[in-house]
Order: sequence, then structure tokens, then C-alpha cells
Amino acid sequence: MDEKNKLLTIGQFAALHGINKKTLMWYDEIGLFKPASINPVNGYRCYNYHQSPILETILLLRELDVSIAEIQHFMQCRSAENMKCLLEEKIAHLDMQIMHLHGVKNTLNNHLKNMNTLITMDLCEINIIEKEECCLVTVDIDSNITFEKEVELITAETARYQLGRLHEASYGSMIPVSSLQRGNFDDYTKLFIEIPFLKHAQDLHVRPGGKYISAFHKGGWEELPLRYQAILTFAQERGLTLSGFSYEKGINEAVIDRIEDYIIQIEIPILES
Repeated sequence: MDEKNKLLTIGQFAALHGINKKTLMWYDEIGLFKPASINPVNGYRCYNYHQSPILETILLLRELDVSIAEIQHFMQCRSAENMKCLLEEKIAHLDMQIMHLHGVKNTLNNHLKNMNTLITMDLCEINIIEKEECCLVTVDIDSNITFEKEVELITAETARYQLGRLHEASYGSMIPVSSLQRGNFDDYTKLFIEIPFLKHAQDLHVRPGGKYISAFHKGGWEELPLRYQAILTFAQERGLTLSGFSYEKGINEAVIDRIEDYIIQIEIPILES
């Protein structure tokens, strides 16, 4: 007798596939997966090896969060073409999940980096650092725009790029270097959103790679101009030419309660000679 045609008890078949035998009983009750035969004496369900590929297909689809109703429909219309379409759909969904998880990991790494910076930094220091090029989503603002409108603009952009939660990106503001050099320290022209998984696109702002002046400011915005004056002096004394925008980002909102403890990270590109 062919060994593969031998009948297995429900317990043996469940163990073979790493599931609970109650799952097989439920699948039988809802008509999704029937046993090969039922013992007429005791009513026990029996299965054979040839049913394994079908059960594994069901278990794979369940692992992919395919609903029971969808699986039942597929099993009734099972074909290579239908299987191909279903797998393509689920692979695309998995790709989105993987991209999301990469984004979450990058966000966590950014938070970790910020916490390490908070623990080790000297607020008085102004440094020169290297940064990689990246793309930012930006929205235009001016001095007349209300806070409510800024929130509306940011909300629209996060929805556009399918961010599930605000923590999946980091946010900040941009002020032109030309404005700083004229002493217009409140001439903010853009808000930016840094999305970890964002790819290059035509309508995005490119934050250039290269050397940057990096500094920090602690406290309210009313004293921020003094910090910018110190940064401009630092650059002038070293013959550095600043370009583009200053990028400002809060780095400790999650661990403070008072605005006096708020720390802004300031990064400004240095024009390479």
C-alpha cells in the first residue's frame, strides 16, 4: 500500500502541520477543509498526506491575514490564475508593510540618536558635521499664516504620503540663509517633513549632502536670534560660506514638560569651495 495513502488521525495530521486539532475541526465545520474520511464507528476524522498541500495553502493565506471568506471563495474557484492574482496582491501588501517597518525602525534610530545627543552634547558648542543628501516634503509658509493653517498643511502632506502616524516622520522648519544674513531671524518660509522611506521625486526638496554647521539652542524662540548671531560669527571667523536654508528641528519634545527646556537642533549647509 502506498504510504502516502495511509490515513492519519486528526491529532497526527494537526501535529504534522504544527496546528491545533481544534483548528481542523473548525475548518471542517465551516466547510473550508474536509477530512479525507470519517470513521463510521466512532466518527473520528481522518486525513491523508495528499491533503497537506491544500491545508498548507490555507494556512499560508491565514498567515497573510486573508479572511476566511476570501479563502473559501478561492478554494471554490481554485486555479493557477486565481492563485497568481491572490499572491501578487498579498506580496504588494507585504512590500508596503516591510517599507512601513523600515520607516518605523529608522524613526526609532533617529529618536535614539537624539537621546544620545541630549545625554552627551555641549549646548555651547558649534560644530562642523557631515550629512547625507536626502529628500524632504515641504510646505510653504509666511509670517501671515496661522498655526491652524500650518497644522492643516502638514496633515494634508502626511495623508498624501500615507503616513499612518505622526511619529513615522520628523518635522521642522526652514529659514533661508539670506534672511539670516540680513538679520531677519523670523523669516521662516517652509515647514519640512522628513520621511525615512521617501524616495527621490520631482516635487521634493533636496537637502544637500556635505558639510554642515551644527548647533543647538535651548529655550524659547525669543532668544534664538542670539544663537544665529553666534553661528554667523563662527562661520565668518573661519571663512565658511553658508548656503540654502537653515534646518531647525526639536529633538527632545518627548522628554520635557516646559518650553524652557526645549532644544532645537540647527543645521546649515556649508558651500564647498
